Amino acid sequence: MKVLIVEDDAEAAAYLGRALTEAGHTVDTAADGALGHEKASSNDYDVLIVDRMLPKKDGLTLINDLRNTGKQVPILVLSALSQVDDRVKGLRAGGDDYLTKPYAFTELLARVEALGRRKQTAEFEAIYRVGDLVLDRLSHTVTRNDEKVLLQPREFRLLEYLMRHAGQVVTRTMLLENVWDYHFDPQTNVIDVHISRLRGKIDKGFDKPLLHTVRGSGYVIRADAE
Repeated sequence: MKVLIVEDDAEAAAYLGRALTEAGHTVDTAADGALGHEKASSNDYDVLIVDRMLPKKDGLTLINDLRNTGKQVPILVLSALSQVDDRVKGLRAGGDDYLTKPYAFTELLARVEALGRRKQTAEFEAIYRVGDLVLDRLSHTVTRNDEKVLLQPREFRLLEYLMRHAGQVVTRTMLLENVWDYHFDPQTNVIDVHISRLRGKIDKGFDKPLLHTVRGSGYVIRADAE
């Protein structure tokens, strides 16, 4: 699994990163909440490990911001605060699990791997939601603010892929390979045309656009613009 550790204690982060690597996982680290948010938003991690007390942006704000942009990656919150109210706040902010310090690495590893399995299961979820946009994979229906949105098959597949990676920038190469099954650049504007059509169907007439172009990088679907 690919794991991001957001921890300002360099020694603790190094120990945890080394131990997870030895357990067979790929690890990235961030020493503050702002950098953690940047890395989590621009990469596809299987699990985040987030310390609650962080410089620049505290852990709960980081988690809440990620959830508000549609990022559904499983998150384990680490904290020295062990009261029930503290754990509840961590979970309500969007954390999936909460582990108090000091902790045994074997327990942390078991929790991380359990969250990773949960993410794999979530990839087969029948319904995706970003803001008031809902895509039902079983009935092949899309609604926004409870209003039905009619999509062509390719548009549906495009939206499904974007929503599966909500909050993450999706490149043109990723779209060509996963939506069109092209493993080469056809040198056409097929993506631009479909993105334009899709934007006209899911965003037109609504105050807040969900589908955004990231110049020079690709596209992202999220509940609010940065």
